[in-house]
Amino acid sequence: MKKKPAIKDLPKMNARQLQSVHEELFGAAHRIANSQHLRRKIAWHLQAAREGGLPESVRQLALDIARCAKLRLRINENASRRSAQIPEDRTITTAVVQSSDPRLPMPGSTIWRNYKAKTIVVKVLNDGFEYEGRQFSSLSAIAGEITGARWNGFAFFGLEKEAQDAQQ
Repeated sequence: MKKKPAIKDLPKMNARQLQSVHEELFGAAHRIANSQHLRRKIAWHLQAAREGGLPESVRQLALDIARCAKLRLRINENASRRSAQIPEDRTITTAVVQSSDPRLPMPGSTIWRNYKAKTIVVKVLNDGFEYEGRQFSSLSAIAGEITGARWNGFAFFGLEKEAQDAQQ
């Protein structure tokens, strides 16, 4: 791999040179040949590599915003189309329909709760939840496992309050 360019060199580069740098950094040519867009994307990548990327607080804020956005359903739908190798130009999304409970964070997220001096960590999966290495179909099942009593899982993990706060 060639030496990475300096950010100050990017304004001097033409579209072909920028595409070449993009291919070296990201492993593929960019679909959009807009020079300004490529300069910004490459500069952000170089700066993030040098400075360490986004702080964890900003990443968490972005996840919180994404939890409330209906856009994630379109992303999941497009991902399944790509995995089925259906070309993007042969698919149309006419509407975004909420297919999961909007109170739930995106799959891959973690839910934290302190209970009786113990930190409970639950990972959100595409088809359920993982707690202490075991898979559960609902948060209520996990809450029952932890407390030994019947609980509404959203209430136990404080997700009802988060959903109400997001709507206000």
